[in-house]
Amino acid sequence: MRTEITAANEYHTPEGTPHFLPDRLTFNSRFIFTSLFLRTVFRSRSLSRQGIYDSAHWINSSHDIFTDVERCGGRIHITGLDNIRNCRKPVIFLSNHMSTLETMILPGIIQPLTNVTFVVKEALVKHWAFKDVMLSRNPIVLSRSNPREDFRIVLEQGPDRLKKGISIIIFPQSTRRTEFIPSEFNSLGTKLAAKTNTQIIPVAVKTDFWGFGKFSNYLGPISRNKPVHIAFGEPIDVSGSGKEEHQKVISFIASRLDRWKTP
Repeated sequence: MRTEITAANEYHTPEGTPHFLPDRLTFNSRFIFTSLFLRTVFRSRSLSRQGIYDSAHWINSSHDIFTDVERCGGRIHITGLDNIRNCRKPVIFLSNHMSTLETMILPGIIQPLTNVTFVVKEALVKHWAFKDVMLSRNPIVLSRSNPREDFRIVLEQGPDRLKKGISIIIFPQSTRRTEFIPSEFNSLGTKLAAKTNTQIIPVAVKTDFWGFGKFSNYLGPISRNKPVHIAFGEPIDVSGSGKEEHQKVISFIASRLDRWKTP
């Protein structure tokens, strides 16, 4: 990832970042961004099938999508990177889930600072385009149809990843939503943190720059007037049942989303 991201506490797309000419010539359609995204997906898929898609490749492909957002008129704002950098042990990242975009660019932001993997739904590791890449990252795979079984899997596999020095990104919402509904934000990650004595880093994302497609959620329209925001909160120690800490995560996300509301 870019040195200005990995070495600083904040990142903001520089003023005057060139808008890719082919994108401007397509009259603000999604065509160029979608084409660039698919190019990265197919290249990553090919490397994964060859068994050579490692952490460096993951960072690079994430960086490519990050850059393509900016080239196609998007503006990205990231804060709180020191909260990751200053951790000496793996952590659990708990984030709201708004679009495909955070799944694609969080690895390029976090992986250079700490080894990381995802908790993902089973459908993603069966998807023809993404399964090889995701499986290469040794994710924790959930069905999202049986909460009790998902809970067992996370508490069984999560400690193993953490012991190996791998941080974990969890989206506690059952699905992607542009609206943040606290009651849908489950406590799975907080319970894992309590069991393993692991700190939590809350993550708030506003990524409605990339919308949902009519035929595919991964190929939706883009809204260049909607800035991308990502904020990493201070690490939280979890004690007892973790109910209080869970509420702190929810409050952090809700406050940031309220701050980022488009006038």
